[in-house]
Amino acid sequence: MPVKKLKPISNAQRFRVVNKFDMVTTSKPEKTLISPKKRTGGRNNSGRMTIRHVGGGHKKQYRFIDFKRDKYNLEGEIVSIEYDPNRTSYIALVKYSDGEKRYIIAQSGLQIGQKISSGNVNISPNIGNAMPLSSIPLGTIISCLELSPGKGANIARSAGSFAQLMAREDKYATVKLPSGETRMILTNCFATIGAVSNSDHQLVVSGKAGRSRWLGRRPRTRPVAMNPVDHPMGGGEGRASGGHPRNKNGVPAKGFKTRSKTKKSNKFIIERKKK
Repeated sequence: MPVKKLKPISNAQRFRVVNKFDMVTTSKPEKTLISPKKRTGGRNNSGRMTIRHVGGGHKKQYRFIDFKRDKYNLEGEIVSIEYDPNRTSYIALVKYSDGEKRYIIAQSGLQIGQKISSGNVNISPNIGNAMPLSSIPLGTIISCLELSPGKGANIARSAGSFAQLMAREDKYATVKLPSGETRMILTNCFATIGAVSNSDHQLVVSGKAGRSRWLGRRPRTRPVAMNPVDHPMGGGEGRASGGHPRNKNGVPAKGFKTRSKTKKSNKFIIERKKK
């Protein structure tokens, strides 16, 4: 089983469920593909807090991920599968036949030594291969999907997520996205075969507040416990309900559609996402 439940030898471990990292093969990243990651603590250039509940946490190094998969028709070999502190999915180190190394999002089922490639010429729809939607068989599970040709992967990049190619007509393909939305996307957009790795991430339980602090997440104050100057739901006499739920800017928080009705890309959406 990819996750394990710890024995309740302390209050912090009583409910904790952790990842076993069975798929990870090394603990040291490729030095040429990392850089220091500066933390802001949720502050802007003048030192004022612009993002709440952010700050602290363990130091991280950013891994450069190849979201474009533009080493066309060049075979690469999976050298290692690694943990990335900047995302929920695992990443795979690929060494191409010309000697270059790149990180990619690891798909579920990738193996060390496996050969992968990207392009639209003589590429088979195997796990880890990147292909345009025009070359992928209908019904295939895909991930790391582009919304604009050449822009790089936008959709289905987090742990366990995937989309499905439903149909093709003319220059557009119909894809069911992870949110449940069905959308038309240009057939020359690239996608990677297979679902993203670490699908059991949703089963992980922190077990204690300290682990949230390790991840750089600061405590969140309930809006109804604030003063009126701090939040629209604050204030009142005693334990007031705060009125209709809404965010800090006063926008209704439950059931209110925030997508613009005049957005140009609305014409590509066949079915809206499920609630």
